[in-house]
Amino acid sequence: MSDKAAWYARLSDTTTECEKNVKKNQHTLIGQLVFNRPENRNSLTPEMLEALKEAITAAKNDSAIRCLIVTGTGKNFCAGGDFKGGAENSKIPFSQQGLIDTYSICMELLNIRVPVIGALNGHAIGGGFGVALLSDIRIANSTSLYGANFARLGMHSGMSLSYILPRLIGLAKANELMFTGRRFRGSEGESLGLFNYALPPEQVWPKALELAEEIAACAPKAVQLMKQSIINNLDWNPHSRLANEALHQSTSFDSNDAREGIAAMMEKREPVFTGT
Repeated sequence: MSDKAAWYARLSDTTTECEKNVKKNQHTLIGQLVFNRPENRNSLTPEMLEALKEAITAAKNDSAIRCLIVTGTGKNFCAGGDFKGGAENSKIPFSQQGLIDTYSICMELLNIRVPVIGALNGHAIGGGFGVALLSDIRIANSTSLYGANFARLGMHSGMSLSYILPRLIGLAKANELMFTGRRFRGSEGESLGLFNYALPPEQVWPKALELAEEIAACAPKAVQLMKQSIINNLDWNPHSRLANEALHQSTSFDSNDAREGIAAMMEKREPVFTGT
């Protein structure tokens, strides 16, 4: 394993604990991209974003792979923004352009030509939830927590979630999750249609691997063309809404409610919002 905050490798090059059962005739056709800062909940820090940019570029440039699995180490898939120092000391620049630059790095996952499987090993909240939804196929940990908690933090959503979520689960359920900011278990996410499977934690990676092997055994050009056709037929373009969301998130971040929401999260208490 690499000690980088995020890294890419083919399964034959760097292995994780669960990879011992990979079929030898297919494992070189599968790539893995790993969030690797479990002590910081795999948050989107500048270090993580820089490493993620390199890892995604490496995956895009690997012409031999037929499928990519994205996962994390520890109890979190990705925790989104790092607010340990409070709103004023956020390591992510919350200007419109700063947010566009930040989210654009993650959203390059959408531009990978092969199917992307999210092996969502643990919690994915806020921006991390947005990253989780960038995969084509998603296997959740049935007991982990997921959710777009932005309203509970006093700010607008990011990562084009206001575009992506309604298209995945319908407007009514997306409205409920976005407007309440509530977190939910992976098992509920499966019933909503967000996740293909919600499994006990020890089964998440093996299931992702099983699906990746099935994909790798198929004709690669046909699979890649079908992925592109699906995107085109759905008029699927989350990038087109990124700038608008970044503007609204930047504006709402510069508010008393955002400062209160982040402070309440760090202090593990209920926020008291004033609308200012």
